Amino acid sequence: MKKLLDNIQAPGDVKKLNTHELKQLCDEIRSFLVENVSSTGGHLASNLGAVELTVALHKVFDFPSDTLIFDVGHQSYVHKILTGRRDKFGSLRRFGGISGFPKRSESIYDAFDTGHSSTSVSAALVMARARDLEGGKSNIIALFGDGALTGGEIYEAFNDAGHTKTPLILILNDNAMSISKNVGAVSKHLRNIRINRLYFLSKRRVSNFLDRIPVAGRLVRNAIERIKTVVRRRVLPTTLFEDMGFKYIGPINGHDLSSLTVCLEYAKTEKKPVLLHVKTVKGKGYAPAEKHPECFHGVGKFDPQTGEIADSGESYSSRFGEKLTDIASMNKKVAAITCAMPEGTGLVGFSKKFRERFFDVGIAEQHGVTFAAGMAAAGYIPVIPLYSTFLQRAYDQALHDVCLQNLHVVFPVDRAGLVGADGETHQGVYDLSYLSGMPNMTVLSPSSFEQLDDMLEYAINAHSGPIAIRYPRGGEQSPFEYGGFRINQPYIRKTGHDATIIASGRMVIRAAETENILKCHGISVEIVELPTVHPLNEAAVIAAAMKTGRVVTIEDNIRSGGFGEHIAAILLENGVKCSFKAFGFPLTPIVHGTVSELDKKYGMDAETISAAIIKMMKDQQYGKNQT
Repeated sequence: MKKLLDNIQAPGDVKKLNTHELKQLCDEIRSFLVENVSSTGGHLASNLGAVELTVALHKVFDFPSDTLIFDVGHQSYVHKILTGRRDKFGSLRRFGGISGFPKRSESIYDAFDTGHSSTSVSAALVMARARDLEGGKSNIIALFGDGALTGGEIYEAFNDAGHTKTPLILILNDNAMSISKNVGAVSKHLRNIRINRLYFLSKRRVSNFLDRIPVAGRLVRNAIERIKTVVRRRVLPTTLFEDMGFKYIGPINGHDLSSLTVCLEYAKTEKKPVLLHVKTVKGKGYAPAEKHPECFHGVGKFDPQTGEIADSGESYSSRFGEKLTDIASMNKKVAAITCAMPEGTGLVGFSKKFRERFFDVGIAEQHGVTFAAGMAAAGYIPVIPLYSTFLQRAYDQALHDVCLQNLHVVFPVDRAGLVGADGETHQGVYDLSYLSGMPNMTVLSPSSFEQLDDMLEYAINAHSGPIAIRYPRGGEQSPFEYGGFRINQPYIRKTGHDATIIASGRMVIRAAETENILKCHGISVEIVELPTVHPLNEAAVIAAAMKTGRVVTIEDNIRSGGFGEHIAAILLENGVKCSFKAFGFPLTPIVHGTVSELDKKYGMDAETISAAIIKMMKDQQYGKNQT
């Protein structure tokens, strides 16, 4: 039997459907999502919860004439399905396929690229102002989750929008979840708000009636509005949003299409900033995701019938969490801080065993890092694991509050380097460059679980001052036998005399692959691993370069500001003559795909590196490649 979904090629097709057909469409979309995401992986639970809301938006508004901006954007799958990209869903998050986040380059229906929380209201507000400058009449809509309300940027935008009264529509998708369960005063405030869903339909009918009475109708309406405001404020507490200057509508049942469409239609008539508070269930319609929404937030492949998720094995994240818990058992001064991601960063075990030393500050990386700085100043040893892409958000706090004071804060930098399918907004290829530019900062990079264990032990119990340990997503490890860890001590993993490869972290594996290829060409390669990537051991770097006269560096980071450039500067400043080439990612947005596909695309695969070294060996005029 032909499905309604098969006929949806553009938003206009949604407008043709009646209420019964819209409900059927929602059911078909949920089945489609489960079937497709089970094979591609992706953000399932958040999209299942936003099905009716997204369908209602496309029923009421005219995209792309109207503008829809997603916060984070991982809940944009339904929007993509309704805007002509359903047939491409088999390529979701795959190399060359559609992105798991909004992308302006992908569709005219994607108005703004997003991947981080709490940014949508700022973007929507400035687009509304641009519309007003042009004399336009379009609707500008920002859709954000309640987890975004723990991020400071959104309140800066609220304050601006409420003060200037710029007309725009904000939709709060309240599912009591971000990635993990939401915490804090804002979450509690949202749980306490109640309103009758028929209120605004009745209000609009009364208002329309009074508008037909020339002068008296306007006077009566204004009087009713004043009386209603006085009574409501005496009987009911105002909402945070009303106090900031917004017309508040809600809470609305986010799975009731009739209520959603009525309230959205009403919001269109308001000539002021409006906030719709929509209550949804994360994972709605798929029992495993409703029961365990945190497991199906960002999920890999799974069995759509049972919900059983494929086991990805031990990872650096889980190993970090286990080791931190062991260390905290012996050191009572160790505390852990998370920014709404205890599951993703491996802190669940710690949170259960040491409740009094575990702090979840919500999606608030800036606050989290300064929180850690204050804790260090008070004599504790704070450990704040953050994904590399999210640590970027607290650059100023890391520099100003931690590094300038030389405070002992431990930064486990999870998902450092390529993360693969999440694409441009989540690739962790910048942290080494910006962290190594901060005073007093030390940066470590393990190539194995055992090395991570020893680094964490050192960082907590032996180090003083700020220190970061950057490790990749997953659990791929060095092929070399582990030989321990000492701060600022390089390790020769393979001896050779023709060329030297200097690598760290995940790229030690790439160095080993390169050495195997070059061995077949009769080229003897020395592999030097640098577990301490900042500050560098200058004497060791110079010695490695002078031994072979040819140096190649490989790092899971952009070239600009990475350790390859720092090594080149050391060699140049010390007058060391050698052939030199640095391998790192280019200073361009890194697209989505598997890690191996992206390594190859950006020239970070063993074949490309081997070819460069062969060319270096053939080039007898060193001046061309010398530092």
